[in-house]
Amino acid sequence: MENFIKINLTKENLIIKLSEEASQEEIIECLKSKLVQLKELYKDAKTPILITGKALKEDEKNEIKKIIQEKIDVNVLFDFPQELGLHGIKKSFSQEIESSQTKFHKGSVRSGQRIEFEGSIVVLGDVNGGAEVIAGDNIVVLGVLRGLAHAGAKGNKKAVIAAASIDCKQIRISDIIKEIEDEKDEEGNIIAKSRKTYAYIEEDKLILE
Repeated sequence: MENFIKINLTKENLIIKLSEEASQEEIIECLKSKLVQLKELYKDAKTPILITGKALKEDEKNEIKKIIQEKIDVNVLFDFPQELGLHGIKKSFSQEIESSQTKFHKGSVRSGQRIEFEGSIVVLGDVNGGAEVIAGDNIVVLGVLRGLAHAGAKGNKKAVIAAASIDCKQIRISDIIKEIEDEKDEEGNIIAKSRKTYAYIEEDKLILE
């Protein structure tokens, strides 16, 4: 069996690192085979188990957590960096993204500031409200996107937008615009909305997830 899991014990945590290339089924099979080793390592420890290495969906996290906690009475934590950049986006959407020139903007984009580029744009900070980022291809924001982002501005419907958090009123890819409305309860009060990090076009609809 290929080793899709690495286990390390530190002073602060027992760390389980998952292979980025492994499927959920491969991770579960490997985890089950290592439970005896894991239990031995954790026998006298009081620190939580920290799982890292691969971005997981919520149901995948719950499955892994359940398997561990059935054998070990331990708090299981997950720590995954946002998988940003063109390589990460390509893996997330499993769709072809044409290579393009990329412009890096160091720092946040301030209100009233406008950045344009024919290829892709990577912002090493936030895009504040009132700021504009317009790219011929993809837009990646390592911080929070609150301003206007228009990817695929010349008609590229394969373009995507990714951010640590998308918190703006409107988002655009190619000629498709999506208004992002506040979520409200039955009494009309604004409720906390789930964090969105990716936008792309599928069947001529702009999808935000």
